[in-house]
Amino acid sequence: MISRRQTLGLLGGTAAALALPSVRQSRAAAATTLRIGWQKNGVLALAKRQGALEKRLSDRGISVEWSEFTSGPPLLEALGAGALDFGATGDVPPLFAQAANGNLLYVGLYTGSPESSAILVRKDSPIQTLADLKGKKVAFKRGSSAHNVTVKALRKGGLTITDIQPLDLAPPDASAAFKTGAIDAWSIWDPYLAIAEADPDTRILATARGIVDSFSYFLANGDFAKGNPQVIIDVIDELAKVGAAAQSNLDGTVKALSEITGVPAEVTRVTLTRPGANLGGVSTITDAAITYQQGLADEFYNLGIVPKKLNVTDIVWRPKAS
Repeated sequence: MISRRQTLGLLGGTAAALALPSVRQSRAAAATTLRIGWQKNGVLALAKRQGALEKRLSDRGISVEWSEFTSGPPLLEALGAGALDFGATGDVPPLFAQAANGNLLYVGLYTGSPESSAILVRKDSPIQTLADLKGKKVAFKRGSSAHNVTVKALRKGGLTITDIQPLDLAPPDASAAFKTGAIDAWSIWDPYLAIAEADPDTRILATARGIVDSFSYFLANGDFAKGNPQVIIDVIDELAKVGAAAQSNLDGTVKALSEITGVPAEVTRVTLTRPGANLGGVSTITDAAITYQQGLADEFYNLGIVPKKLNVTDIVWRPKAS
C-alpha cells in the first residue's frame, strides 16, 4: 500500500496550500505574475520541473508562482476566490466550485486513460461484482473524480449511492482503512491506484473503462482570463508541447515524475502506459467536453449531490478568433 514516504511526497503541498491568502484584488488588468495551483502529477508537474512556462512568458515580463495542493476542491476554492490564476483538476470539483459561485472559467482540457481510476477490493474479498457492493463500506473523496466513478459504477451494477455505506475519505486515510479492512472497497485514481495495485493483496473490481470518460480540466480565475487572454493561450499551448515531448520520451518522463512524486519508477511507468494515456492530450475546451460536463452537472443535481442546477457554458472560456 502507500508508504509513509510516498504519502509525504504526494501530500507535501498541504502547508503551501493553507498558506495562500484567501482573497486577492481583481486580476482583470494585465498581469505581471501568473499564480498556478498544481498537484504532483501530469503535465503541470513536468512543466514546473522544466521551467517551461517561466521561459514561455519571460518575454512578456510575467513571472510564475507555484502553490501545491493535494486535491482539486481546495485548489478551485483558492482559484475562485482570486488567490490563484490557473490550475488543473478532475471533472467533479468544478461543479462544486460553480455551485458556490466561484469566479472561475474552464479554459483547457486534458484527457487520459479510463484505467487510471478504479474501484479496489482486497484479494480475498467475497465481492466479485459491482452488484456485490450493496450494503458495503465504499470509500472515496467526496467532490472528487472518484465520486463520479463510484456513482456511475454503482449504476452499472444496478445500484445507487444509497445502496452502499459511502465514506468520505482522502486518499491517505482511505489507504490505511483499506489495508486494515476497515472498508470493503476504495474508489481511487492514479498514482494512488497504481501504488495500491502493486500490492499483491489488492484486486481491481472495476476500472472506469466503459463507465466514465477521462476528462480533466484546466481552469482560470475569471478576472485573470478576461484580462489576460493571450497568457491563457500561451500557457495551454506550452503545456501541450510539454506533454507531447514527455509522451515521446517515456523513459525520461518516468524518471522525472518519479523524482517529483516520490512514487517508485516502476509504479509511475504503470500510470503512464495505461491504455489511452497521452500526456500530449492537451487542448482548449471542446464541444464534447462541455456536453460531458453538462451531463455530469445535471446528474449530480438530480442526485442531490450538487445543490443547484448548473449551466456549464456560463463559465466556459474560448479564445477569440484572430
